[in-house]
Amino acid sequence: MAVVSPSTPTATGGSQPAGRPPAARRRPRGVTVAGIALRMPYWVFTGAVGLIFLAPLVWTAVASVSPQAGTNQVDGWGLGNYETLARYQAGIWRYLFNSAFVSLLTVALTLAISFLGGYAFARFRFPGRNFLFLLTLAILMVPYATLLIPLYVLLNEVGLENSLVGVALVLTMFQLPFSTFLMRISFEAVPRELDEAATVDGCSTWGALWRVLLPAVKPGLITVGLFSFLAAWNDFMAPLILINDSERMTLPLAVSNLRGQVQGVVDYGATEAGVVILALPCIVLFLLLQRHYVRGFMSGALKG
Repeated sequence: MAVVSPSTPTATGGSQPAGRPPAARRRPRGVTVAGIALRMPYWVFTGAVGLIFLAPLVWTAVASVSPQAGTNQVDGWGLGNYETLARYQAGIWRYLFNSAFVSLLTVALTLAISFLGGYAFARFRFPGRNFLFLLTLAILMVPYATLLIPLYVLLNEVGLENSLVGVALVLTMFQLPFSTFLMRISFEAVPRELDEAATVDGCSTWGALWRVLLPAVKPGLITVGLFSFLAAWNDFMAPLILINDSERMTLPLAVSNLRGQVQGVVDYGATEAGVVILALPCIVLFLLLQRHYVRGFMSGALKG
C-alpha cells in the first residue's frame, strides 16, 4: 500500500511536502547582519595590524622614486635613486649575487641537516636522545653576537676567513636549532604506519624516507627553507664581522655603507631604493609559499 505524504498549500496555489518548512520560514543562508556585527571587531583589528606593517614598506617604495634633495632624483619622479644604487662600487648585481649565494647555500645546508636530524630525533630511539636534542636547542639561548668573534677565529684556522662560504656556514649553525625542532615535530605528526607499510612493500629505510616521508613533511621543509632564506638574506651582523673585502659584501652591508659615502651625508633616496630591492624577494617568496608556510607551522599541532 502506497503512503502519500501530506502537503500544505502554497501562495501560488500549489502544494509542498509538510515535512519541509515554507520558504519564508527557512533560516537564511550566507552573511547576516548579526554575523557581520560579530566579525567586525576582528576585521578592524586585523586591518589595523596590516596597515601598521604595510605603511613603512609603502612609504619606502614611494620615497625611493620621489624627488628628494641631495639625491640623484631631485626633480620629478623616476629611478634616479636606483641608478645611484646600481653604480655603487662593484655594482648592485655583484652584491645581489653575493646575497643570493649566501642565502641559497644556507638554505641548502639547513634543509639537508635539519631534515636528517629531525628524522633521527623523531624515528630512532638511542641513549641520550632527549639530552642531545635539548643541547641542540640550547644554542638558541646563546646571544648571537657573542659567538661571532670566536667563529671568526675558527674560520681563520680552517682557511674560510673573508669568505661567503664561511658566512653561510655561520648562518646555518644559527638556523639549525629551530629548524631541527620544526622538522622533528613534522616527522612526529606523520603516522609510523606509513613507514611500516613502505617497509612491507619492499622499501628500505632510505627508500621509505625519500619516497614516503619526504612528501609528507614537505610543508615543514618549505617553512624551514623560507625561514632560513629570510634570515640569511637580511642578516647584517655576520657579514659585517666576517667579510673584509668590499667585493664580497652582501646587499644589506652594501646598503648600509652607501648611507654615509659623501662626507657623512646620508643618501636617503639610494638607501630606500636598496631597502625596496631587499624586501622584494622576501615578499614574493612569502606570498608564493604562504599556504605551505602555515601548514608547516600547524604540522605538529595535531598528530595523525
